[in-house]
Amino acid sequence: MIKIIKSEATRIEELDDIEAGAWIALTDPSQDELDWVSDKLSVEIDDLKAALDDNERSHIEIEDNYTLILVDIPIIEERNEKQWYGTIPMGIILTKENIITVCLGDTPVLTGLMKGKVKNFYTGWKTRFILQILYRNAALFLQYLRGINKRTEIIEKKLQQSPQNKELIQLLELEKSLVYFTTSLRSNEMVLEKLVKIDSIKKYPEDTELLEDVIIENKQAIEMVNIYSGIINSMMDAFSSVINNNVNNVMKVLAIITIVLSVPTMIFSAYGMNVSGAGMPFATEPWGFAAVIGLSIIMAVIVAIVFLKSKILK
Repeated sequence: MIKIIKSEATRIEELDDIEAGAWIALTDPSQDELDWVSDKLSVEIDDLKAALDDNERSHIEIEDNYTLILVDIPIIEERNEKQWYGTIPMGIILTKENIITVCLGDTPVLTGLMKGKVKNFYTGWKTRFILQILYRNAALFLQYLRGINKRTEIIEKKLQQSPQNKELIQLLELEKSLVYFTTSLRSNEMVLEKLVKIDSIKKYPEDTELLEDVIIENKQAIEMVNIYSGIINSMMDAFSSVINNNVNNVMKVLAIITIVLSVPTMIFSAYGMNVSGAGMPFATEPWGFAAVIGLSIIMAVIVAIVFLKSKILK
């Protein structure tokens, strides 16, 4: 899909053709749309397609008539029939008269700009426009990280009540999301460091301040990712220890039950042997069978009491 947007004064309008100062937004574009934009603005088709590759890393390329800025943006994706977090690339191409954005799907980073929800947004102010996109991207990372933290707290409460595989798998999914975020944020950080060295991006004092704000937001997101990753790892280790401890306690109980049951088993085994006349106690008495059963029960109870009073189960 392709949208051509231009902001004038206090309104934003969608155009049918490309004009100077317009923003060309490509969302999961077709080959025909890519070819049309490439021919119109003299942009290499490979640079337009760069953002459509999930494995493309964040970087900056400066060509003769345009500059490509590729960054990672956070998304909500479906894994294991639930919504989790991930990242995809987004390309920003700055030409002499226009800005092109290329992305595999709709993102709040751009939709807010399209709907005019951002103050001082003008498609003609190209450097300011780029920094506004990068700022909204960093802010979206922070928003999703707060969502991850809330989901972690909910899972933690469930695990405290009763550790289940379902909750542990959810923690693994959140940890995977944080790995994606860590990699993407660090790649974006390198892009921002390169932008600082490009004088055209710092054309006006307001742009310099906005770039500094973007860098600060990105660094804050990196710090939050590290903190939440540490929390989840510590939580996984703690609940792993709890599960191992519970298993050990179960094994202790089963071992004690086995020992207690082995006492009457040994007594009955001895009396079950065909050794008449061997002098077995109560062997010739009419009440001998009942006496053997009673003795077995008494011995089993004594052994059980001894284990219960010991520190083995504590």
